[in-house]
Amino acid sequence: MTDLVAHAAARGGATAIDAPFAEVAGINDRVDLAACETAARRQINEAWMRAGVTMVDPATAYIDADAGPLGRDVWLGPNVSLRGKTSVGDGARIDAGAVLVDVEIADHAYIKPYSVLTSSTIGSRAEIGPFTHCRPGSRVDEDAKLGNFVETKKAHLMAGAKANHLAYLGDASIGAKANIGAGTITCNYDGIAKHQTTIEAGAFVGSDTQLIAPVTIGRDSYVGSGTTVTKDVPRGALALTRVKQVNVEGWADRFREAKAKRKKSGDEH
Repeated sequence: MTDLVAHAAARGGATAIDAPFAEVAGINDRVDLAACETAARRQINEAWMRAGVTMVDPATAYIDADAGPLGRDVWLGPNVSLRGKTSVGDGARIDAGAVLVDVEIADHAYIKPYSVLTSSTIGSRAEIGPFTHCRPGSRVDEDAKLGNFVETKKAHLMAGAKANHLAYLGDASIGAKANIGAGTITCNYDGIAKHQTTIEAGAFVGSDTQLIAPVTIGRDSYVGSGTTVTKDVPRGALALTRVKQVNVEGWADRFREAKAKRKKSGDEH
């Protein structure tokens, strides 16, 4: 930049203009770079706040220059990052520590703390998190819910569907108002190729279930907890693969008594 004066003089002169120092300051090292980035971020945040966005702590809100639009009455918690082409609809709430990269958030959606979303689409009034990970290709429609420690990849949850706890949903289509129990896994990769799981509307998938893709869970069907599904479940059916439970009466008492006798015998010798 210091050479510009000499170049201008060689062309016949220069015109002086006034500008904020932060906008024309030179960047010679990483300290200067950080200072300029801080100034630019403050400018971006102030513009969005004047447009109707609430930031709990503007100093810790990171919004890329390409992000937007951000709707009116959007609420951003501390340490939120909106990266890439992320857009946020009116009245949406993005809570502490959330990181969104190239994500489309519809009106009144709620992204709960410490969720990470990439190249995904979130519908109106949907709830995500806390600690949810939406990988590329995830789509969550209106009123659907993804809860704590749920991971999705190329998964489409239709209106009102929910997976509230500890699930992996990859290469999956999940119908309206379907319920996915805790610990459910779509086993989508066979070591060579990825396969699709289809869970139709109204289906109930119990906890600790493995769905071996490709497989379809029919509309309004039930999958019992602890089931490994390897073939399609018809509409309205119950799928169950549990091992039959056997109760041996008195076994625990006899085991403890025998253990105590062995211990006493060892002490005597």
